[in-house]
Amino acid sequence: MNDAIARFAPSDRTLPAMLAQQCARFADRDLLVCGDTRWSYAQALHKARAMGAMLLAQGIRAGDRVALMCGNRPEFIQVFLGCAWIGAVTVPINTSARGTNLRHILSNSGARLFIAEASTLPALAGLEERATLPLEKVWSVDGSTEAGAQPMPLPGDALADAAAITPGDTLAILYTSGTTGLSKGVCCPHAQYYWWSRYSSELLGLQDGDVLLTTLPLFHTNALNAFFQALLTGSTLVAEPRFSASDFWAALVRHQATVTYVLGAMVPILLSKDPTPDDRAHRVRVALAPAIPQRFHATFSERFAMRLLDGYGSTESNFVIGLDAEQKPGSMGRVVPGFEARVADEFDEAVPDGTPGELLLRATEPFAFASGYFGMPEKTVEAWRNLWFHSGDRVVRDGDGFFTFLDRLKDAIRRRGENISSYEVEQVLLSHPAVAVAAVFPVQSELAEDEVMAAIVAREGQTIDPVELIRYCEPRMAYFAVPRFLEFMAELPSTESGKIQKFKLRERGTTPATWDREAAGIKVSR
Repeated sequence: MNDAIARFAPSDRTLPAMLAQQCARFADRDLLVCGDTRWSYAQALHKARAMGAMLLAQGIRAGDRVALMCGNRPEFIQVFLGCAWIGAVTVPINTSARGTNLRHILSNSGARLFIAEASTLPALAGLEERATLPLEKVWSVDGSTEAGAQPMPLPGDALADAAAITPGDTLAILYTSGTTGLSKGVCCPHAQYYWWSRYSSELLGLQDGDVLLTTLPLFHTNALNAFFQALLTGSTLVAEPRFSASDFWAALVRHQATVTYVLGAMVPILLSKDPTPDDRAHRVRVALAPAIPQRFHATFSERFAMRLLDGYGSTESNFVIGLDAEQKPGSMGRVVPGFEARVADEFDEAVPDGTPGELLLRATEPFAFASGYFGMPEKTVEAWRNLWFHSGDRVVRDGDGFFTFLDRLKDAIRRRGENISSYEVEQVLLSHPAVAVAAVFPVQSELAEDEVMAAIVAREGQTIDPVELIRYCEPRMAYFAVPRFLEFMAELPSTESGKIQKFKLRERGTTPATWDREAAGIKVSR
């Protein structure tokens, strides 16, 4: 047990209770650093109470949804804390949301208030039939009046008392990417983030007084979890505006960070850059790095002098699988105490170890998972059927209890009667010395079946011959998995957290710039 992690009674697993109790312990210690702003624990508590009082004065009540569409800036945390303090629900929105997706989020959540920064207001102005949305007020955090916005009122001297809320009450509604349909609003209760931070802090080995630095967006669960990690351990969270490969190491040095967070393509992008003195000048000892290919771990750790911690979690679940002291290359780890996991077939029956299946999850602690999808009871029942949360991820468990990620179920490719894991093809491509980033996805062939396509970003200063890359793949994967189509791109579409948006690549399909192995007369030997 890590003594640095605060334990709270079941009734106190709410953000207001945790903030108040930790303020009593660490009043003058920095909790948040964001740009030029620094808030101590005491100042953060005051911000929560003052913001809560202002929201109440403006008619916002417990249970009301407040949409928040801005990047990593102090106002994001100010609104988040103020809503939590009075029992309102924050709806963080990806700053890239546009059109139908943005309209759906605002309509589905029933948000009465929309708070945004100037750069995101044009997205609101461009919505069709905006008058039919439930929005009553639009505020800008930086004084903009575009799209009919008013500058967000400044909190005054009034301080609100904390609302009578419970650990199971919804703290935030986070919308999924909606790659196979309308985005689903994940209802995250207060206690879910208590358990998120408690389990992740244990696995990261957080210490009293750590400095946690994230470049990931606060509107995603990873960065919100980092805020709670800081809160539970008496640490400081540094929220950088965004990920910048050129400034990442300098930022770690500048803030004297001891823990950081990397996702998706961030690791290969950082490895593709030329070495600098900042590579090892930092104090970071560990980085939370879920879903980073194992082949990068040793190289990254050796070059940058930090450990990468793998694991598994989702917005709906928690940090359910992680690596402890006993590690296995390529594995996400074992189930964390407090959770159960099953690898199941299409009938939800458990499959034997070594057999791939869908990862099903559930918690043994109360309110450790999301409570469902807002306004979508059918989707909630479908995802939580048979009392298990269905992750949509295809995994395999070995005889020692270690789980290995294989693919998203929807990313599986079936070609010539063979099932192909896009993830496994990507690992081969990424092992090529000239490949920095790769995404593999299905496209339709002339025969109306799946063909394998790969979108590739070359390492800086490198060029890749498509024929040579195919020949590189041949001995390293089954013949039927070797990509037919290759397209070399300057960058791949991705979220602010660095996760490649494969659905955009699938929708884009082949283009005039796509190289076709069959058209080039290149045959693959069996």
